[in-house]
Amino acid sequence: MFFKRLAAFALTLVLLVGLTACKSDSQNTSLNNTTSASATVGSKEDPYTQNDNTSTTDVFTSIESGSSSENVTSADNTQDVTDSNPSTATSQTPSQSTVTSSPSGSKNEIVISCSHSGEDPYKNVNKTEFYANYKTACCNLEATYRSKHGLLSGSLTVPGQYATETQDPPKSNGQYIRNTATIYLDNGNTYVVLDERGNEAMRIHKAGGYITLEEVAAYMYAFGGNEQIPANYTSSKKTKPSNSIWGEYLRVNHSYFLGDTDRYPYEPELPDISGCGGDLRYYEMDIGTTGTETPGYAAKPYIQGNKVNRGAARIVYARQDLNGNGIYENNEIYVFYTHNHYNDFREYLNYFGGWGQMFGNVTGGGEYSSKTNANPTPYVKTAYSAFRTQ
Repeated sequence: MFFKRLAAFALTLVLLVGLTACKSDSQNTSLNNTTSASATVGSKEDPYTQNDNTSTTDVFTSIESGSSSENVTSADNTQDVTDSNPSTATSQTPSQSTVTSSPSGSKNEIVISCSHSGEDPYKNVNKTEFYANYKTACCNLEATYRSKHGLLSGSLTVPGQYATETQDPPKSNGQYIRNTATIYLDNGNTYVVLDERGNEAMRIHKAGGYITLEEVAAYMYAFGGNEQIPANYTSSKKTKPSNSIWGEYLRVNHSYFLGDTDRYPYEPELPDISGCGGDLRYYEMDIGTTGTETPGYAAKPYIQGNKVNRGAARIVYARQDLNGNGIYENNEIYVFYTHNHYNDFREYLNYFGGWGQMFGNVTGGGEYSSKTNANPTPYVKTAYSAFRTQ
C-alpha cells in the first residue's frame, strides 16, 4: 500500500512540473514573437531591456544637465554599435503597432508588437492621399516598403537654415556632452534617438527616406559609412526629380569632403580629417533648407519643379572602423552640420536637439569664404557620457 501511494504522489508531481514548464514555454514564445521597444515619448520608465529581437547597449550612465565629470567616460570608450542589415522577408507587411505589458511582469519592460501580414500595402498607393493622412513609419519593414515606392518614413517638415538646439543641453565642466549610448531595435535596423533627458524622442529606420536635419544627422550617426545613406539620397548630383520616384523629396549629394584647409583656409579643421593628414575620411550631403542668409545663396526651395537648388547647408560626417574591431569608438564617428557652406560647423551630439558649440570662420570674425581674411576658430571638443532614461 505504501509503495502504491508513493507512486501516485510521484506521478502527480511529474504532471505538475510538466504543466508549469508548458506555461513557461508559452510565455517565452509570446515574448520572442514581439519586438522590445519603448513606451511613448517622455516615459520615465526604462524600456530598453534585452531580448532575442533587440540589439542595445548594455551600459547606461545616468546623466543630468550640469552633471559632474564623474559621469563622463573617456574619449576612447567603445560604443556597442552594429552595422548589420539582416535580410527581411518581403512577403510580410506592417500594420499598426500595439503596446502591451511584458510577460515578465516588470514595470520597466514595455513590449511593442508590430504584426505583419498580407502583401505590400503601398503597391498601388496614391501619393497625394498618402501624404494627406501621413504618419511616420512604424518599423524598418514598413520603411522598406515605403522606400520601394518613393515614400518618406520620417517627418515632412522641411528644415530651416539653423539647427534647433535644446534649451538645456547637458554639460560637464563647461563642455557640451555627446551621448555615447546607442540603442538599436529590429535586428539592428531601427535606431532609438533620445532627448537631452534620456527619453525617447524618435526612431530612425535603416531602410527609410528622411529630409529633416535631426533625422538625417541621426541616420548618419547610427548607420552611416560603407555607402549607407537614407533611401531618398543619391550620390549623383545630376539626378533630376522627374527621373526619381522621390520627386520633391529627392536629395542629390553624397560625396567625399576634401577638408583641405591649405586650399580653403576659411574652413576649420575637423577632427582627425584625412585632408589635413588625419585618418578619417569625411563625406558631405545636402540638407534641403527653405532659405539661407549665406552670401551667394538665395532663399529658394531645394526642389523647384525639375530644378535642384542645393543651397549652402550640408551635413559633413565620418564613420569608419579604423582598427577593424567591429566597434565604432568615439574617435571614429563624427557628424557635423554647416549652414553656411563650410565656414562654420556644429557637432551633432547624438540626441534630439543636441548640437555642440559653433566654431569656424564667421564665428571667429573672418570674412565669408575668404582665402585672405579668414579666421577659423578650432573644433570645440565635447565630453562623453551615455544617457540613461530618467
